[in-house]
Amino acid sequence: MTEPHSTPGTGSRQNNGEAAAAPVKPLLGAADIRRLAAELDVRPTKTLGQNFVIDGNTIRRIVATADVVPGETVLEVGPGLGSLTLGLLDAAGHVVAVEIDPKLAARLEQTASEWRPDAAGRLDVVLADALQVTELPKAPDALVANLPYNVAVPVVLHLLEHFPSLRHGLVMVQDEVADRLAAKPGSKIYGVPSVKAAWYGSMRKAGVIGMNVFWPAPKIASGLVEFTRGEPPVTRAPRREVFAVIDAAFAQRRKTLRAALAGWAGSAARAEEALRQANVDPSARGEVLDIAAFARIAEFNHPLVG
Repeated sequence: MTEPHSTPGTGSRQNNGEAAAAPVKPLLGAADIRRLAAELDVRPTKTLGQNFVIDGNTIRRIVATADVVPGETVLEVGPGLGSLTLGLLDAAGHVVAVEIDPKLAARLEQTASEWRPDAAGRLDVVLADALQVTELPKAPDALVANLPYNVAVPVVLHLLEHFPSLRHGLVMVQDEVADRLAAKPGSKIYGVPSVKAAWYGSMRKAGVIGMNVFWPAPKIASGLVEFTRGEPPVTRAPRREVFAVIDAAFAQRRKTLRAALAGWAGSAARAEEALRQANVDPSARGEVLDIAAFARIAEFNHPLVG
């Protein structure tokens, strides 16, 4: 079901018919999204992974599930035409929106001014590739985004690495990717995204979003992934070394760790030595190890001094 057309700044529908509830602010519906796209001569592209949300109830669900609280600065990646941006402005103290498309970035502030005139001053729009961003106008507390399918995992890992102020968040990604990010050791879908994400904290799948709430509609469902920042494992190995071990362990999933890590360690014999020092069975496979075990293995190349 799509959101009916609403005039900016007017909208007074009640939640579930509750007479005492505060007025529900209007959000962009299907007609609004198509009108804006036509105005800008924007045609959603697969290259940029553009699928615009056209259902207001889905936006409200995402914002509520993200548990955004007043006073927080929320980072949104790929705001597009502003569907989610408006919902975030209703809940957060400030929104920093990173958009790679110049046309969309240029229009976003105007959309906020038209639909949320009292909140438009709490929006910063950054024209940039999220994979290249290392500085923002304000340190973000939360990440809430409808991420392009083709870069979702790299974007999440990049932002968690470069913005330690991010304490929690919710991202919408391809459903299969959501499952992988939230997978635990021992699962058949547990792999590189699962382990690297665990370095930064805990991930859990928070729901599935159907295809009909997007324009254009994707051919597959989307999944919501909620994360909470945590401390990485206590280790003397740097993160890049731990990630190198993870990459090697899953490069050929069917190989034992002794064989898979031979290139990283220098030989199969050294790989076995590293594994035994880390108290890991050399005949095991990467899919059974948690992030702490990978960190212990990585310490082989960073021995204690003295």
